[in-house]
Amino acid sequence: MKALLLSGGKGTRLRPITYTSSKQLIPIANKPVLFYGIEQIVSAGIKDIGIVVGDAKEEIKSVVGGGKKWNIKITYIYQKEPLGIAHAVKIAKDYLKNDDFVLYLGDNLLHEDLRGFVSDFKRKKLDCKILLTEVEHPELFGVAQFNKKKVIKLIEKPKNPPSNFALCGIYIFNKNIFPIIEKLKPSHRGEYEITEAIQNLMDKKFKVGHSFVTGWWKDTGKLEDLLEANRIILDRDMEGKISCKIPKDTKIQGRVNIGKNSIISNSTIRGPVIIGDNVVIKDCYIGPYTSINNGCSLNGCEIEYSIILENGKLEKIQGRIDHSLLGKNVEIKSVKKMSAYISLMVGDNSKITLGGRND
Repeated sequence: MKALLLSGGKGTRLRPITYTSSKQLIPIANKPVLFYGIEQIVSAGIKDIGIVVGDAKEEIKSVVGGGKKWNIKITYIYQKEPLGIAHAVKIAKDYLKNDDFVLYLGDNLLHEDLRGFVSDFKRKKLDCKILLTEVEHPELFGVAQFNKKKVIKLIEKPKNPPSNFALCGIYIFNKNIFPIIEKLKPSHRGEYEITEAIQNLMDKKFKVGHSFVTGWWKDTGKLEDLLEANRIILDRDMEGKISCKIPKDTKIQGRVNIGKNSIISNSTIRGPVIIGDNVVIKDCYIGPYTSINNGCSLNGCEIEYSIILENGKLEKIQGRIDHSLLGKNVEIKSVKKMSAYISLMVGDNSKITLGGRND
C-alpha cells in the first residue's frame, strides 16, 4: 500500500503567511503540519509516500527531503493548478499504479491510530473507506447522509446538511477509483470533487466503508484552527524538557520545553509552552499555549496562545500579544503605550512599529 499526501493548495485563508510559505509547513508546536501527516501514515506501516505539490514545490522538498528522516521513500508529484482532490489523484495515477493507497490531506491534524483504519479496509476487501468526524458547521465540508447506520450519500458543502458528520480528508482507495475520476466533470466550484467520485463508487455498488474519528481532528486552514491545534498538541502531547540553563530570576511554571543554546532571563514562562533553539527571552511573560520557533528574540513583552515562526523579533511591546501568528523574520516593536490586548497575523519579513512613527 502507498499513500498520497496532498500539499498543493494555495492557503488563501492564511494569507499573508502563505504568500511566502506553504500552509502545510507552518509549525504546530514547532513542527511543520505536514510532518504530522507523514508520521501518521508511517505509523500505519506505509513506507512509500507521494506528495502532491504546487507552487511551493521547492520549499516543501527542501524541508521534507526524500524521506530519510522517517526511513521511507518520498516521491513528489507536481500539480500545476489546485483543481480539487480528485484531480490530485488523477495526476498521481502513474505513481500509484494499481496499488491500494491512503489519501491524506496535508493540512489535517489527526490524533488517531490509522492502523485499524487500514486493516479494516484490507480485511473487508473494500474498494474505498472514508473517515468521518462530527463537526459544528457541516455546511463547510463534504457531509454524509445515513440510512440507519449506512452511508447512502455524500454531499459537498450542502446548504442543508443531512447530518453533522463530515469527511475529514483521509480516505483509502483501490484502483477502481481511477475510471470513476476519469469521467468526472468540474463542479460549480471549478474543482474535481472527491465526494462525487466516492458517490459514484457507491452508485455503482462498489464496496465503500466508513469509520468515525475517536480521537480529535483539526483542519488547519484558518488561523483559529491553527492556534487551537497548537493548544491541543502542547496540552496533550508535549513533554517538559529544558536543554539550557535557567537563571534564578526566571520562573518556569508547568510543562515547558526549551531547546539548546537558548538564553532566558528575568522572565516567567508558564506552560504548556515550547521554545526552540537559540532563542533569547528577556524581561518577558510567556503564557500558556505558545510556540516560539528557533532563533527568535523577545525583549520586554507578554505573549500567550500564539505561534512565532523562525527568527521573529519582539521589542518592548506595550500590551499583551494574544491569538496571534507571526511569520518568519517578523520584527515588531512599540513606541508608546497601546491597548491591553493585541492580536496579529503577520506575514514573513514584515516590520511593524506600534503606536506611531519611531523617530
